[in-house]
Amino acid sequence: MTKPIIYLLLLMLMIIWGFNVIAIKILVDYFAPITITAFRILTAGFVVMIVLGMKKEFRKVNRKQLFYIVICALTGYLGHHYFLATGLTMTTASNTGLILGLVPLMTSLSAILFLGDRLTPLKLLGILLGLTGVSFIVLNGSGNLNGISLGDVFVFLCVVAQAISFVYIKKLTQTMDARLITGWMQLLGAVFLFLVSFQIEPGGMSTLTGKPSWVWSVFFASAILATGVGHMIYNKAIHQLGAGESAIFINLTPFFSLMGAWLFLGETIQLSQLAGFFFIVTGVVLGTGALENKKHYRVQRTVQKGS
Repeated sequence: MTKPIIYLLLLMLMIIWGFNVIAIKILVDYFAPITITAFRILTAGFVVMIVLGMKKEFRKVNRKQLFYIVICALTGYLGHHYFLATGLTMTTASNTGLILGLVPLMTSLSAILFLGDRLTPLKLLGILLGLTGVSFIVLNGSGNLNGISLGDVFVFLCVVAQAISFVYIKKLTQTMDARLITGWMQLLGAVFLFLVSFQIEPGGMSTLTGKPSWVWSVFFASAILATGVGHMIYNKAIHQLGAGESAIFINLTPFFSLMGAWLFLGETIQLSQLAGFFFIVTGVVLGTGALENKKHYRVQRTVQKGS
């Protein structure tokens, strides 16, 4: 696949992921949040495994790999999607999309804390700017913590959980294909979510009946396109472009989430959200080392041309 095609696919994927926040907001309004999330992740996992089976790329895992997969499923799927679904019942889709834009930044911070990555002054500045952006959004909410939106806090926790999972996924990719990791994580994550839903939402299954067909269309679009096929496309892009270059595209998702919330849900875009968007995107560019990596790449090319 050529680079222009990969770039086009990534752009389309960021639009899908941005609008997927709107889809999830709709789903948690119509269904029990944790129950429908478990079904969505389970559907995505089956799609990934079917594709891998058709390509004859399905592989068994050993005990060490299974251990890390369980950790990734607990953080990246149970933790991430539990906090996301719960948070979306208490906050707006636009706020959620903006806070989710912190994922690359929190991943960079997790790598510093758990993998020993170097904390540079630019990365520190980026982390502070990103957190400043979140404060613009969270403090504008209407939750129960003295003006802080509790839903926004849950969404922020979902970002932290996913960032921690990425650290362990990085360890797993040394011995496993990223798409296979995704499939196993989704299947195990769905099981964990079902177990939690049975405790928190004992009547959750009853909410699956009597819903209009268009709502189920939203469900399958979210599960198959955004969660299943979408993650496989992104993993493919990481393999061909590298994690750094691919992660830059994630900065587009908050923008598309804002546009989707305005177009489909009629949410008003506020000045504080635009300010938060600016700080978050600037923080991600600095905090993930994207700017430093670009400078380093230019220096290397200059040296190579001169030699």
